[in-house]
Amino acid sequence: MSHISALLVKGHLLLQLQAKGTVHPAMSIDFCDGQRWRRKSACCANATWLKGPKSCKEDDSCFCPLRLKGTSMTGADFFPIRELSTYQTKWTIKGRVTSKAPLRTFKQRNGSGQGKVFHVELLDAEGGEIRASFFNDAADKHFELLEVGKCFTLSKGQVKLANRQYNACKHRYELVFDKACQVDGVADDGKIDTVKFSVVELRSVKGKTLPCSVDVCGIVKDYDKSFAFTSKDGKDLVKRTLTLADDSGISMQVTIWGDRAKKEDSEFEGNPVVAMKGVSVKVWQGGLSGSLMEGGSLAFNPDMPEAHKVKSWWTQGGHAQSLTFISQTSGGGGARIAGKLMDVLEMKQKSEQLVNEQEMYSAYCRLSSVQLRKRDEIQPLYYNACLEPKEGNGLPCNRRVDEANFCAVCNKTVKAAPRLNLRCRFEDATGNFWVTTFHPAAEKVLGMTAQEVADIEKSEGREVVEAKLKSCYYAQILQVQLRAKPDNYNGEQRTNVSCPSAQPINRREHARFMLKEIEEMLAKAVC
Repeated sequence: MSHISALLVKGHLLLQLQAKGTVHPAMSIDFCDGQRWRRKSACCANATWLKGPKSCKEDDSCFCPLRLKGTSMTGADFFPIRELSTYQTKWTIKGRVTSKAPLRTFKQRNGSGQGKVFHVELLDAEGGEIRASFFNDAADKHFELLEVGKCFTLSKGQVKLANRQYNACKHRYELVFDKACQVDGVADDGKIDTVKFSVVELRSVKGKTLPCSVDVCGIVKDYDKSFAFTSKDGKDLVKRTLTLADDSGISMQVTIWGDRAKKEDSEFEGNPVVAMKGVSVKVWQGGLSGSLMEGGSLAFNPDMPEAHKVKSWWTQGGHAQSLTFISQTSGGGGARIAGKLMDVLEMKQKSEQLVNEQEMYSAYCRLSSVQLRKRDEIQPLYYNACLEPKEGNGLPCNRRVDEANFCAVCNKTVKAAPRLNLRCRFEDATGNFWVTTFHPAAEKVLGMTAQEVADIEKSEGREVVEAKLKSCYYAQILQVQLRAKPDNYNGEQRTNVSCPSAQPINRREHARFMLKEIEEMLAKAVC
């Protein structure tokens, strides 16, 4: 037999299901005759409180009225984050900010202009986590106040169902704060962890319903250099792709963004252990791709059991283990190159048919030549670029500077660094093509940095540089990304093709991909 007990304590309706003599410990209180509260749980069995009772000396799991008055009713204690729901309207929580997203703007639905929003994730002493978003006036007021790692009390917010499209937090609900909210900084609470990871093995990611959000911990098996680019909507972005591996024998690529991507290369060297919270995983180019969300967390060599376990595996033979790479692209080369895979001839035909929108392709080919001269004039291989950070995003200007390192855009003398800008010819069995190859791709194609090219040219001469470049011809198979964009030059319609990204193939993964293709073709032939 079951019954539900109901209790109204200072505006809070508490419900408790009691089944077959077993009372769940939380909120199992019966209302009697208006004069007494009677507790029917293990911690306060058969106890009775009159109005104006003596103090309850039970532990924190006791939810008698004396305990309840200390949650959000008196402010002496705080409401547990894990118990927040749309049924509570008056509460005060205390938590540590474990992550914080940048302040961003958006168009108001009513057309009244732009709004502002940022969000944080909060963790309390009981391990409850929830995402909190601050809008407009609240965003302006509290963005600087809410610092990652610090503790705060928060109240006068709205509880709503979590939007799983944007919210990776495990809580069913999320918080929304406007100008009426109350946020106060408090002393650090040692009972609250800095961050809480719910780590899953990379092998288990394959069995999840995608897209999904997971916490992972693994070895940085490989990493790309940071790559700055402009998105289709005009935003300046920086990304870096890491290949993570763990003791489940799986490796997967995860892209990190912004300040995380701009960390020094040295932080990713030496196969460090990283723990990531809030990695969004989805299908990409036939494989699984991870992206660390802006509200997520990244920790290097964290002191946690999962990190110690994966480090031990790596040092005791994991580094030599044959791993299954699940970020298989359409080309299977191990590099995450966007664009439909095709041969050179097909790519040239497709690009010539473009009318309005740009297209992205990828192709397997070899470097066959670099334009070193044009009409007997020596062609520069690099230029010195401005390193001055732009206002707003901190990305380097990258505009060409003169011999005195004066940047016309920044209107001052600046620090500069060489950037490659090559005209390369690539070819495969079907044909060849010339294409402008930008700095990140050019460094991958040559296997040298722009600074190395500049240093060799200055110290050993142009002939030595050209000899090193020629030694790269036909040396390795590359997967290159090609951007084809319609252009108009002197009234003539033409297609502008450039190479923003390139990567030497992983021969082992490429062989697996080709074997899979053969198996699929044989299966179709049998059918």
